[in-house]
Amino acid sequence: MIRFRYNLSGLAVVLAVMMAAVLPGCIKNNIPYPHIQVGFTSIEAEWQTQAASIDSVNRLVTLYLGEKADISDVVITSYSLSTGATIISPDDISHLDLSSDAKVVVGLYQEYTWTIIAKQTIERYLDVKNQIGASTLDVPARRAVFSIPDNVDITKIHVNSIKLGPEGSSMQPDLNGQDVDFSSPVKVDVTAYGRTSTWTIYADVIETTVFTTQADGWTRVGWVYGEAESGKDNGIEYRRAGSDEWIKVPSSQITFDGGRFTACIKGLEPQTEYEARAYSNEEYGAVLTFTTQDEAQMPDSSFDYWSLNGKVWQPWAEGQSPYWDTGNRGATVLGTANVMPTEDSSTGKGQAALLKTEFKGIAGIGKLAAGSIFVGSYVRTDGTNGILSFGRPFEQRPTKLRGSLKYKTSLITDATSGFESMVGQPDTCIVWIALIDSPEAFECRTNPSNRQLFDPEADDVVAYGSVQYGKDIENYTQFEVELKYNSTSRKPTYILCVCSSSKYGDYFTGGRGSELYVDDFSLLYDY
Repeated sequence: MIRFRYNLSGLAVVLAVMMAAVLPGCIKNNIPYPHIQVGFTSIEAEWQTQAASIDSVNRLVTLYLGEKADISDVVITSYSLSTGATIISPDDISHLDLSSDAKVVVGLYQEYTWTIIAKQTIERYLDVKNQIGASTLDVPARRAVFSIPDNVDITKIHVNSIKLGPEGSSMQPDLNGQDVDFSSPVKVDVTAYGRTSTWTIYADVIETTVFTTQADGWTRVGWVYGEAESGKDNGIEYRRAGSDEWIKVPSSQITFDGGRFTACIKGLEPQTEYEARAYSNEEYGAVLTFTTQDEAQMPDSSFDYWSLNGKVWQPWAEGQSPYWDTGNRGATVLGTANVMPTEDSSTGKGQAALLKTEFKGIAGIGKLAAGSIFVGSYVRTDGTNGILSFGRPFEQRPTKLRGSLKYKTSLITDATSGFESMVGQPDTCIVWIALIDSPEAFECRTNPSNRQLFDPEADDVVAYGSVQYGKDIENYTQFEVELKYNSTSRKPTYILCVCSSSKYGDYFTGGRGSELYVDDFSLLYDY
């Protein structure tokens, strides 16, 4: 034990007291206020569909709202700010008009302007009998267009289904199930949230009845899109370039949306050229070509190779170029590494990665550190917080991440603002993977003053998937994470993969003693 001893004579004590009494009366207080950036730490609204995204760097709050939310009058049910901070303007944020960006000024010594935006998904559709393709819905212009072949009586088009407003809205006249004359544009009034808007519906008469609209080649999967008159024998067929035999895609691998249909072609060969076309009865659309990609893997995903730099364990061999990294450089500022190699592997051979959630500090002063290993690099330490670069260059489109893990959970012992109710609940581990098409890797910051965490709903996310466990897994268990794609045509530029022994470790919330073992990761390229 280290003991600190302070020696102060009686005279020194008297002088110190006298100086404390005299100096305030003769020294002008011209010390500037501290520069502390403050803002929102949590926020909730009525009809919210998922947790709000809070970007401390750009001072941006994104609310995700369901259909029942009136975006012109969003009801804020709760929010929290940085310690000591208050809202300067507007006077009341219990109701916000988020049809455009809302500005909120938050202050503590200085004032900071935050922007609150809303993302709302409203399902709208228009489906008519004999339709070709899917309808085009222009929400800002309140305009709907559908296409039909020229051999259909335009004065008697049957409307199978139509929904132009949010859940609970009404439409006059109600066209659902009706035969409607579309020889001229048809207007309908849609009422929602006590307001009425007028939509105009147009029929586009065309001669061609089948289209091959798009073809995207991945590695062992191809995606082909077609449009034709609904109700006919519609589908997709393909062949290897140079072959004479066309292969019809099974109907189980095709999804239909009225007259629009999408085929997921499985079992293709990497780095191979294919041709595809849509068909409708005996008619065929144009032939489109696509070339599949190679079958790439993330290097060092067996976690067999490690090196020790001082007290920092690194997940790469001495002299090897790193692909994965850990949060060890941050953890060792106030303690020892909490990510390390272990011979307790899934196969009994080689090594695995062991991630621990531990308290790091001196004499009880410090913070919780969750063990994390990720594709990318540890950039630098900001105080006792980490700045990380998530991602490595990558252009392929895998379908799944496969790996093995086991987990020992602990009850949550440490929680920061907004997570206090989780104390005493079992901790949760997480493994997530993402593909982005950003021009650079994602910079993750854990410092609450400029926190920037990965958002699976961000515009540059091409695909995302995760698996998490909040219970003990005593033996290694194989898992698969399916990547959910936002687009089949967008080509990624970076791959991100992160494992953490505590799901909310970025918020310094978790259970001391939680341990996650991960081993033998691989990317799959078929369904």
